[in-house]
Amino acid sequence: MNLLLAGDVGGTKTQLGLFFLGTDLKSVPTRPALLKERTFASADYAGLLPLIAEFFQGQDMDVQGACFAVAGPVREGRAAITHLPWVVDEGQLASALSLDRVVLINDLTAIAGAIPWLAPEDLFTLNVGTPDLGGAMAVIAPGTGLGEAFVIRDGDTCRIAASQGGHADFAPNTPLEIDLLQYLRAQTGHVSYEDVCSGMGIRSLYRFLKETGQSAVPDWFAQQLAAGADPTPLIIEAAVNTDRSCPVARDTLELFLSILGAEAGNLALKVLATGGVFLGGGIPPRILPALRKGPFLPSFFAKGPMAALMSGIPVHVILNPQAALFGAAIYGYERGEIFILAKHIH
Repeated sequence: MNLLLAGDVGGTKTQLGLFFLGTDLKSVPTRPALLKERTFASADYAGLLPLIAEFFQGQDMDVQGACFAVAGPVREGRAAITHLPWVVDEGQLASALSLDRVVLINDLTAIAGAIPWLAPEDLFTLNVGTPDLGGAMAVIAPGTGLGEAFVIRDGDTCRIAASQGGHADFAPNTPLEIDLLQYLRAQTGHVSYEDVCSGMGIRSLYRFLKETGQSAVPDWFAQQLAAGADPTPLIIEAAVNTDRSCPVARDTLELFLSILGAEAGNLALKVLATGGVFLGGGIPPRILPALRKGPFLPSFFAKGPMAALMSGIPVHVILNPQAALFGAAIYGYERGEIFILAKHIH
């Protein structure tokens, strides 16, 4: 069998998948078949190789190659994982795994490469817009950090460009956001969009609203946070819970959505993403009602004379949690270029 090991390596979790790729993705354009998948807590391991060993424990698989999508920039086949003390290297992995071919790509490159292969049920549409099938597509993914990438059509192929746009300077749009910038700048100096628009950003927004007295913190919620290891999921859960009011969690999510909408719009303008903007990462699928009804879309559209253009750009949430795995498998098969047919673009 033509088997390929793919991985989505992130600061919080790492997914590994074993894929059957068929014989030729170009002539048989079907999504690679996932034979086996497992998710690991990244921080529990000293590196990627122990995860792979555990993934294949007790099994002898004849794998032809591997492709790993990693959270962080890839330079000359090497990457330091953002928010994780791992360094991964194509050559070292190939030698350790006895493989002729190991490829490292940015995780947003993998998600972008998966977009044309996603089924309708893999997407939740926030703005239908008027899609341009020949237009560029943008991906923005708030998870542990904030990833960005874009896709440009080139005939029947797509060229994918990774980005570190999440580390660009945060630009506030409201008096509250100006106060936020000043609050964070006094602590850290430089403030990026990732600092305010990610899992760790949600924690910063909560701390800002609490410490500046902008929002009330119920006693029950303060006790809940004190007992929990990671406040981000607790803040999100309290914000979307309609049975119990939590002003600080609600206001944190509102501020997050406003900033996310503005930055998604910034990315759409910079790459002229008339083919659509796609929200990836672990956070958007958990807050769909808030994305649909909250300040995300108004912030996305609010681009002055470009407002009419923005209203025509489709906006989708990627629901499939294995999108990066599929993208890595496709990229690994093609070795450096995602080949897709026009009919597969939504």
